Amino acid sequence: MLAVRFHEYGGIDVLRVEEVERPLPGAGQVLVEVRAAGIQPGEAHIRTGGLHERWPAAFPSGQGSDLAGVVVEAGPQVRGFAVGDEVLGFTHRRASHAQFVVVDDVNLVSRPAGLAWEVAGALYVAGTTAYATVFAVDPGPDDTVVVSGAAGGVGSLAVQLARRRGATVIGLASERNHAWLKDRGVLPVEYGPGVAGRIREASGGAVDAFIDTFGDGYVALAVELGVRPERINTIRDWQAAAEVGARTYGEGAAASAVVLGELARLAARGQLEVPIARTYPLERVQDAFRELERQHTHGKIVLRP
Repeated sequence: MLAVRFHEYGGIDVLRVEEVERPLPGAGQVLVEVRAAGIQPGEAHIRTGGLHERWPAAFPSGQGSDLAGVVVEAGPQVRGFAVGDEVLGFTHRRASHAQFVVVDDVNLVSRPAGLAWEVAGALYVAGTTAYATVFAVDPGPDDTVVVSGAAGGVGSLAVQLARRRGATVIGLASERNHAWLKDRGVLPVEYGPGVAGRIREASGGAVDAFIDTFGDGYVALAVELGVRPERINTIRDWQAAAEVGARTYGEGAAASAVVLGELARLAARGQLEVPIARTYPLERVQDAFRELERQHTHGKIVLRP
């Protein structure tokens, strides 16, 4: 089969699509033929070595957590899935950017009818991270919540989940994404110099919670706006969070098939939109990451092996 590999830390050019041996499922595992697999900013940081202390790579390294596809082989003692089932889920083995991947049965859910392959294959990391960030700040109908990176892969889901709780949501995004945010009941605010004043104007002067999906000073901005540390959550700026006592709930805090299944059902019913910025064939994985690393994508980028 073909799979993405890198043999050393480095830039996008270290990514290769190589022919490797197709894996065999063990006990409690299935082999999934991948139809779609999302890519993540964290994978880029792992590839460069920027997260070596936190998540070291063993070479040659694969990539990918998100996946959706069809079960083509089942190992012994598999529960709940059989050959031919359409599924979505995740792997912690950095292996889903490939034509086939072995997945533990507990990390899969059935693909709901009507859920597009691209959405199913992009939902796990962004969806469970967004779920965790909203849970961390616990917004309610009387709260005003600011979300940085509100049009990105995680932010675009976080604003919707916070709105489902009845909160007033202010989304920080470039102007070209303001119409999309408005259509989903979010108050759009341009990021950049002077953003604190624009947030105060949009909120009427009171901000109750802050979800940071981007980093780059937003924890300090939340403190400046008077948000209590326990109602600030960042998925990027861990050092700033430690300094002020903010929370750092991310994908790992809600990494379960139960949460993924709930999000998939919402998406299939049209109650949660998962924007897909673009899809690429596996062979163009370098192009996919070039687009991702520009950091101006609205929604998810997905590989289609």
